[in-house]
Amino acid sequence: MLERLFKLEENGTTVRREIIGGVTTFLTMAYIIFVNPAILSDAGMDFGGVFVATCLAAAIGTAIMGFWANYPIAMAPGMGLNAFFTYGVVLGMGYAWQVALGMVFVSGIVFVIISVLPIREWIINAIPRSLKMATAAGIGLFLGVIAMKNAGIVVDNPATLVGLGDVTQWTVILAIVGFIIIAALDALKIPGSIILGILAVTVLGIILGVSEFKGVADLPPDPGTVMFQLQIPDLLNLAIVGIVFAFLFTDLFDTTGTLIGVAHRAGLLDKDGKLPRLQRALVADSTATVIGAAAGTSPVTCYIESASGVRAGGRTGLTAVVVAILFLLALFLSPLADTIPAYATAPALLFVACLMAQGITEVDWEDVTEYVPAVVLAMTMPFTFSITDGLAFGFITYAAIKLLSGRFGEAKPAVLVLAALFIAKYAWLG
Repeated sequence: MLERLFKLEENGTTVRREIIGGVTTFLTMAYIIFVNPAILSDAGMDFGGVFVATCLAAAIGTAIMGFWANYPIAMAPGMGLNAFFTYGVVLGMGYAWQVALGMVFVSGIVFVIISVLPIREWIINAIPRSLKMATAAGIGLFLGVIAMKNAGIVVDNPATLVGLGDVTQWTVILAIVGFIIIAALDALKIPGSIILGILAVTVLGIILGVSEFKGVADLPPDPGTVMFQLQIPDLLNLAIVGIVFAFLFTDLFDTTGTLIGVAHRAGLLDKDGKLPRLQRALVADSTATVIGAAAGTSPVTCYIESASGVRAGGRTGLTAVVVAILFLLALFLSPLADTIPAYATAPALLFVACLMAQGITEVDWEDVTEYVPAVVLAMTMPFTFSITDGLAFGFITYAAIKLLSGRFGEAKPAVLVLAALFIAKYAWLG
């Protein structure tokens, strides 16, 4: 049955390799079951409910990817997107979390539609590579600011806007130690470096008396506090459309980049460098976002950590199915999730921020019309605490510089349309 479903022999793998690949992938991304509830609870959502939603969305989305697309790629609520959901949309713009979930749901529906139709390729091909790479880097910087704020390393300062926190406090020291542990373990190529760092800092915090141990396993919390609580927003409101676009745009390029990157490492690309069954993979990803919003979590996306499972031997959807099963088993770890404090998850956020910031190196630094808009986009996201504003400034700057430098023909119609829409948004809504 497994051979028929996943074509193991054709892909040069075995059940044992697929299981090892699945376990490895899960260990490298299991931090999300602790970090995502911590972030979304800041938006006023119930921690336990989000914990269940995270596990269910990850399990269902990953299972769809495994069975439908037959790829060893796992999915879960995306880092950066969850931060934008909480700190950008709910706390920054004042929307209720139920409405924010509705925006995620709508973005997922649109993603499904453009994945089925040829619109997806038109959008992906139209957006300049420099802006794509800058988006990843900007989200990384955005996550970095949030991480250092949660760790107490960066604090509010009326005179200078931000300043250094009290680095003599145990919680701050532990956050710094946790970050160093994670980076060192990753350098040693130890699977699960992020989750091991989180657990190590949590244990140290309990020993030092700055955290309380609340247990390891129990029955899952009540998911009803967030499940099916979404509210569909007013889609005639241009500001809301901009937020939906930000969710969609970020998820689309994050997913596409991850799929191609992991498939390349697994040797799954065809002779033309294209990914077979790409449409199925994108439909699986977008469907997972719709399901995740209904369950009560921010957008679900493909995880680059899947590359660790590929490195361990995973080649087919059976690897993804193993990950899905492990996420279901993780439903019983809610007391452990509740034990882990913010200063233990902050190092994980900061490390992921460092990984995402690498995208800025892919920008063309020889062309001022490419790197200036890219830097503007990447810098605006953390400084405005908004992915939407970062995208807006990036697209507007790109179109304007190309126009005034006499290279207007290099800007694709899609970029010009998006830049015009962002200008209209600021002109009408501020």
